[in-house]
Amino acid sequence: GAMSAGGGTGRGAGRRRGRVDVANGRGWVTRGERGDDLDMPGGPVTDPADEPVAAYGMLPGDPIRVRVVDDHALFRRGLQMVLEQEPDIEVVGEASDGSEAVEQAAETLPDIVLMDVRMPKRGGIDACTAIHDAVPSAKIIMLTISDEEADLYDAIKAGAMGYLLKEISIEEVASAIRAVYGGQCLISPSMASHLLTEFAATRHKTDARR
Repeated sequence: GAMSAGGGTGRGAGRRRGRVDVANGRGWVTRGERGDDLDMPGGPVTDPADEPVAAYGMLPGDPIRVRVVDDHALFRRGLQMVLEQEPDIEVVGEASDGSEAVEQAAETLPDIVLMDVRMPKRGGIDACTAIHDAVPSAKIIMLTISDEEADLYDAIKAGAMGYLLKEISIEEVASAIRAVYGGQCLISPSMASHLLTEFAATRHKTDARR
């Protein structure tokens, strides 16, 4: 089942860091305060659905600007239709590959870029680096079917603030957008386990050398 970071649900959970709660059935695992040990930006560990929109410092009439990048037109359209129902989210465009995403980013200045990892012409990880150079304020969420550990690590190195598998319900994407916009970093539970395993192995090697 899905897991959520934090010691429980509600605002109290957001004050605990580095723990994983499997009881409340949400679909997110976030990077905790030990994220710096993994060269990742730290952030509060909490369920994005527990925090109201106002908690992220958003103002009424100031929606989160989102660009959708995926080589499957049907998926892009479905995601756009769902996000357009959210009053605090505005889809400012779409792209079918990484090259288009990079070219258009500077024009539309998105707050969030939802992007697939593997696409023709230019992949999402390479595009992630280029978009950060062009629009440093943009936060990128990789939304993909790829559960390859190498893709996860490369995405983090490229500066992605989220790595979510498409196994999550499309309706939950809005919660992820709000969370990342508010400064959190999200990783799907199954991928987070890979990351924790790799981190543990690295720490073990470091301790062994001391």
